[in-house]
Amino acid sequence: MLTTLQRQILGAVNASGGLSRTELAQLSGMSKAAIGGVVREMIDAGFLHEAETVPGNGQGRPSVRLVVHPDGAWFAGVSLLQNPAQMALINLHGEILSRVSFDADTSPQRLAENIASALPALLEPHPEAAKKLVGLGVTLSGLIDEHQSTCVQSALLGWRDVPLARLISQATGMDVAIENDAKALAVSEKNFGQARELSSFTLVSHGAGIGSAHFVAGQLHRGLHGGAGEIAHCTLEPNGLPCRCGKRGCLDTLASLNAIAEMARDGGLEVTTIGGLEKLAMQGVSEAVRILHRAGSALGLAISHLIQINDPDLILIAHQDADFSGLFGTVVHQSIEANVLPGNAGKTPVRTFTLNDDTWARAAASIAAHRFLVGLKPV
Repeated sequence: MLTTLQRQILGAVNASGGLSRTELAQLSGMSKAAIGGVVREMIDAGFLHEAETVPGNGQGRPSVRLVVHPDGAWFAGVSLLQNPAQMALINLHGEILSRVSFDADTSPQRLAENIASALPALLEPHPEAAKKLVGLGVTLSGLIDEHQSTCVQSALLGWRDVPLARLISQATGMDVAIENDAKALAVSEKNFGQARELSSFTLVSHGAGIGSAHFVAGQLHRGLHGGAGEIAHCTLEPNGLPCRCGKRGCLDTLASLNAIAEMARDGGLEVTTIGGLEKLAMQGVSEAVRILHRAGSALGLAISHLIQINDPDLILIAHQDADFSGLFGTVVHQSIEANVLPGNAGKTPVRTFTLNDDTWARAAASIAAHRFLVGLKPV
C-alpha cells in the first residue's frame, strides 16, 4: 500500500502533529522537489492532506503544513479484558468509528471464530470499510512474545504458548498483531493521546491487575522476550501473600483492585471497591483507612522504582472510576515522592486518566495502527 519511505513520512507527520514539505525534506535528507513528488502521491492516495499555511521564518515563503488524513487507513481492535469482548474500528486519528461486543471464549480457536463472526457487524455502518481496513490488533492480560504473535502466558485466560495472531489471521484473512494490555495502551497514548509529543514516558494501568509499559527514546521498550514492564509481579513483600503467578508478595497481591477487594472482605467490610472504601474512610472507619494506605503505599513505591530506573518525562496512570479522587490517590502520590531520591522528588509529572471499554478497544486497534505507521508487517 505504501513504500517504506512513505510510511516513514506518514509516521513522522503523525508523531509531530503536522510538518511542512521543507521540514520533511530536512528530516529525510531529500531535496524539496523530490519530497514534493512523494507527498503529492500520498495526498492523491488519501494519506495526507494540506492544512493551514505556516508563516516563513522571515527569509523564505510561507509553507503549507501537512497532516495525516484520518481516513487514509482504518484499523480494528479487540479487547479481551472483559466479557463480552469489545471491538472497535478506528481511523488514523484514533477516532472510534464503530464498536460492537461479542462473547469472549477461553478456547483460542473458538475466540478466533467469534472475532471473525463479529467483524461484519463492526464494518456494516461503513460501506467503504473493506477497502480501508488495514489490520487488526488484539490486547489481553498476559505476556506476549517479541513478535506480537504468541501469548506466552496469560493467568487470566489460562493460556500458555497460544499462537493467537495466527489463529485469528486464519479465521479473518487479516493481518493480526497481539499485545499486552498495558503496552497497547501506551502505544495508544503515544500515537493518539497525552504522550504524543514525548520521547520517553511510562504508563501504569491500575485495575483488576496492574501493568506498566515504557517508551524510551521514542520506541516502545518490550525487552528481549516481550516481558518488559511486568511490575504487577515484582516482589514488594518477601514471603507475602501467594500470587496467581506462583510467587509471593507481588505488587498485584497488595494494590490491584482484586487485592483491595479481598482485603476489604477479610477485614469484615461490606464494600469491596475503592469508592466504597473512600466513603468509609471519610466516616472514620479505621480498617478502610488501613487498606487504602497499604495499597496506595505499595503502588506508589513501585512507581517510584520505575521513575528511578527510567527517569521518564511523564508517568501516566490509567485507572478505574474514583481510584485517584480521594485518600488512595493522595497516598499513591505521597509514596512516590517519599521513595524517589530526594533530589528527584517532584520532578517527574504524574497524570491520571480514567479507563473504560472504549479505552481498551482503541488501544487494541492502536497496535495495528502503530505497526502500519512504523512499517512493520504483522503476522
